[in-house]
Amino acid sequence: MTHLVLKSGAFENGASIPRLHTCDGKDVSPQLFWTHPPEKTASFVLLVEDPDAPRKTWAHWVVYDLPPAATGLPEAVPPRAAIEGGGVQGINDFGNLGYGGPCPPSGTHSYVFTLSALDKKLELPARCTRNEVVAAMQGHTLSQARLIGRYSRNRV
Repeated sequence: MTHLVLKSGAFENGASIPRLHTCDGKDVSPQLFWTHPPEKTASFVLLVEDPDAPRKTWAHWVVYDLPPAATGLPEAVPPRAAIEGGGVQGINDFGNLGYGGPCPPSGTHSYVFTLSALDKKLELPARCTRNEVVAAMQGHTLSQARLIGRYSRNRV
């Protein structure tokens, strides 16, 4: 049996996230692609989170209702509610729509990209938060794949 697999064209699992995709660079989302979704997938959700953040797990990107035929996201997804080809972006913990790259206050942080295949489309409005999306996903996850990148800021 095959399982959902999530990869990036920008970094390998467990490796450093390139500066381009962080607050120290252009702060654009990395290219992502996935394979082997479950047969009954109706939509995908992508969450990018920093569990090493000081006060709580920090949401860097909230994407939902990606179509079941989707196999990835291009680099530099624009910060608009609707994603070209299908999908909706929510509000990250910076208070912005779309992707907000790694920007750790100190040390090296891990950034967990979690792709969930769901048995339904969430049909939530744009600009939802991570917590609203996670609540709507309850009981509808068919499979999940994770990709972890690391980043630390080189302060001069």
